Amino acid sequence: MRTVPTADAGLRRPLGAVRRFWQTLGPGVVTGAADDDPSGIATYSIAGAQFGTHFLWAALFTWPLMAAVQAMCARIGMVTGKGLMGALADKYPRPVLVTACLSLLLANTINIGADLAGMADAAELLTTVDSHVWVVVFAAGIALATVRLRYATIATGLKWLALVLFAYVITAIKIGPDWTTIVHDTVTPSLPRSRDAFATLVAILGTTISPYLFFWQASQEVEEEKLAGRQTLVDRRGATRQEIARRSLDVGVGTFFSNVAMFFIILTTALTLHRAGIRDLETSREVAQALEPLAGPFATLLYTVGILGVGMLAIPTLAGSAAYAFAELFDWRQGIDERFRGAPAFYVVILLALTAGVLMDFANVNAVRALYWTAVLNGLLAPFLLVGILIAAADPRLMQGQPSSWLGRIVVGVTTVVMFVAGVGMFVV
Repeated sequence: MRTVPTADAGLRRPLGAVRRFWQTLGPGVVTGAADDDPSGIATYSIAGAQFGTHFLWAALFTWPLMAAVQAMCARIGMVTGKGLMGALADKYPRPVLVTACLSLLLANTINIGADLAGMADAAELLTTVDSHVWVVVFAAGIALATVRLRYATIATGLKWLALVLFAYVITAIKIGPDWTTIVHDTVTPSLPRSRDAFATLVAILGTTISPYLFFWQASQEVEEEKLAGRQTLVDRRGATRQEIARRSLDVGVGTFFSNVAMFFIILTTALTLHRAGIRDLETSREVAQALEPLAGPFATLLYTVGILGVGMLAIPTLAGSAAYAFAELFDWRQGIDERFRGAPAFYVVILLALTAGVLMDFANVNAVRALYWTAVLNGLLAPFLLVGILIAAADPRLMQGQPSSWLGRIVVGVTTVVMFVAGVGMFVV
């Protein structure tokens, strides 16, 4: 006897499809959302405040570049069974890699300090509790969660935190932009004509295509495989076409929403701060407060909540990526699923980075400027790393006979050239 489908069964099918799609998302979405950390928010806010809508095209332009880079790093992790630094260690001299690790740790530590300060400013605005107190609270909470929680719990929590990016979409739409002008500035690139404009472009590229994301993406592929029961390097080597396709979708979705958030942050500050002539910003709190009389208290609240959410997502990524890089280079035991006693050196790097970040805040560093210049530093460092990643991803031996596609290599090659040109332009224009 044929069963007649019920309304409940029809409802369950789309819900099941949505559930399967959500389960497909993982490291790519987390990495994409972590890209819009308080450093990214500050950089995009400065771009919008200083140059209006002139850099909206960057959100459209950088999406395929970021997606190609992150997909390449994911592929390296999936097919070699190692994190990015572990894979690079098979090809490059140790002194070069030690220099890269130290540069990564320095940039990430400054970024952590600036991110904590940005989050604390936002929390002070909401609660009136002194920002120095919030810096300690946030750092301690993130450290405790990273050391005590299992990878599966942290990964799920980070994935849900990615949803806070929609706060910036809602904020911009609430302001009511002139979409004709917006579309024109989005599809018509306005190239930099001054040193400040080139520096802003380098900062946008550096905070969007950022070195710490390269390492985090590859290391999380290893963590995902360990979670699936592939505990040994031999078990983790190689990946099926289905696994690579699934991760490409994951990365594509994550980078898409990351760049959508970038677009709307630039748009929000362009329509409010730039129009009002507010160009020099000292803290995230100043940005949020400046928005209130121009866009209303709800827009300010959304901007502030967004900073807190993505900061919680990005800081473990920043600290963790440096720890993974050092652990892979020096063959330390590593992994968020490890207890502190089992991987002390790995966790010490995370705790040192967080501690240094707290000390930065008590030194009264200008949070927005620190966030901006860490983005510039990342923009100058990233193309050198991309050269090494590109060579590694094209090596059939290292990549277990599954090197990156020609299309992926071409796009990452273009990304590298663009970042080098932007960096040179910053110094010579």
